[in-house]
Amino acid sequence: MLETFRNAWKIDDLRKKILFTLFIVLLYRLGNAVPVPYVNIDALLGFFKDQNNTALGLLNMMSGSSFSKATIFALSIQPYINASIIIQLLTIAIPALERLQKEGGEEGQKKLASITRYSTVVIGLLQGFAYYMLLRNNAVNGESLLTSSGLWEAIVIILTFTAGSALIMWLGEQISEFGIGNGISIILFASIVSRFPSGLQSLFVNVSSGGLSIPGLILLLLGALAMIVLIIYVTNAERRIPVQYSKRVVGRKMYGGQSTHLPMKVNMSGVLPIIFAQSIATLIPTIAAFFPKPTDGFWAGFLNVTGVTSPLYAICYFLLIIFFAYFYSTIQFNPVEIANNLKKNGGFIPGFRPGKPTSEYIQKSLNKITLFGAIYLGIVAVTPVIIAACSEVAANSGIALGGTSIIIVIGVALETVRALESQMIMRNYKGFLD
Repeated sequence: MLETFRNAWKIDDLRKKILFTLFIVLLYRLGNAVPVPYVNIDALLGFFKDQNNTALGLLNMMSGSSFSKATIFALSIQPYINASIIIQLLTIAIPALERLQKEGGEEGQKKLASITRYSTVVIGLLQGFAYYMLLRNNAVNGESLLTSSGLWEAIVIILTFTAGSALIMWLGEQISEFGIGNGISIILFASIVSRFPSGLQSLFVNVSSGGLSIPGLILLLLGALAMIVLIIYVTNAERRIPVQYSKRVVGRKMYGGQSTHLPMKVNMSGVLPIIFAQSIATLIPTIAAFFPKPTDGFWAGFLNVTGVTSPLYAICYFLLIIFFAYFYSTIQFNPVEIANNLKKNGGFIPGFRPGKPTSEYIQKSLNKITLFGAIYLGIVAVTPVIIAACSEVAANSGIALGGTSIIIVIGVALETVRALESQMIMRNYKGFLD
């Protein structure tokens, strides 16, 4: 990876793209330090100390801690991600959008992008309103989370959050067009990485205070290293189905007769199953965070059973990840459509007739590889939960979100390196090709 960046830096055009990307990331990080007016930041930070392993903690992690500080970029890229997922799902449910995606060409993609932008603004307004209600309806030790409340203050706070999410969307598009890699992914990467120094500092403070032993710290670091190796291996892994194209004569020339393969990523749904499973699994603790915590009785026992460090939570979390992994693989990979395309182009899988037998074989292979990828995601996501359940220090530090962070960071890093390598290939960089 370092060699790739070193070689890319030697090329003037790529060096400008890298510097532009870093400049946009710097602007984003500066925006994360600008607070929204009328918010009591000290009281808000106190409120978020108990939200590490809830859905609010997940939002805070993906925003680089700006969500807990109520900055202008507090909503981060969540409205854009939600809008993209909703439009993607609607293209399957609404035939007009599906035709626009498949048959609209470049104009169709521009219209879908425009719809996604407007949807981002709408979702930003809704999330901004929800955040304002959170600020208005909660207090810490009798101290309100708002310094001033009223209609004007509500309008300013909500519109500031919405404008911040729209600005982040624009910054991401600038990176995609003039920088390196996917802009939204780069911004998400920067948000998560910005939390690493404070996380390491908190970890070593716990060691120095005796909350975590030296052997425990070593085991934790070795486990994190093993998880990183596993994620890199599975992210690059794919199942290759051999495909043969029959020979055909067109005029006086013969075409076809080539052997290739149909790649199927082991983890084709990325980190989305974990994010959605986490949002649903932490729904009860998140709702409970808005009310006074019961000390005894039925509700106290119920919250303990459904808490983020309970065995029931880990089991439900694991099963939800498997469900969403299958759900997204079904959306992204259509065996019948692929089999029909192979048949139209004269391709076939050796040992299987074109048409239904081919689609059944692809579906069977997809089910097997999706199961493996889902179990992998479940292990990566649930392992930090188990660690948090065994250690009070780990539970209070929000380590249950560690698997999600590592998958996103590694995935974006590998994607950016591949983008740089493809740019160097396009420019016929001799040192890289050798």
